Amino acid sequence: MSDPSSASTSARALEQVTFDEWPANVRALLDGSLLADKAGFTASLLTVDANGHVRTSLLSVGELYAPDSRTLCIALWPQARATRAIEQSGRAALSFVCDAAFYQVQLRVTPLPGVADDDSGLVYLLGSIDTAEAQSVRYAHLTGGITFALQGEGNAVLERWEQQVEYLKRAAAASSR
Repeated sequence: MSDPSSASTSARALEQVTFDEWPANVRALLDGSLLADKAGFTASLLTVDANGHVRTSLLSVGELYAPDSRTLCIALWPQARATRAIEQSGRAALSFVCDAAFYQVQLRVTPLPGVADDDSGLVYLLGSIDTAEAQSVRYAHLTGGITFALQGEGNAVLERWEQQVEYLKRAAAASSR
């Protein structure tokens, strides 16, 4: 007969995986394609401002693009607190839920020059993975994190996302030359 306390312990065991390259499922989520199908996904971008306060910006797939296995392009509004905090520290953390696991990725962030015909007013940033981990437990699967549903002008938002991600793709391609 097995020890019930050990079975209970293994059922609660935290599975933690560290990585320095985007797992395939996350890369597919952030590949800039099929944005309408991925609408509702939200990632929290965490920064620390000059006063030591943690700030959170909620980002969609229309503001994130992973051009390769180790980087993440981010589009932010210039007046966002996160933009100012990143300019000061060069660091941010991105957290989100994907495929029943919680992800937290520490990023080193630098400016990413925009594209010549980009009139969006957005600030583009290039993050590289510093450290990252995914956590899950066997007894419970995360079914979502912070999610949203587009309302009203949803089609206009999707069009804007398509354009933003296209700018991120072009800026990422230009920076790798």
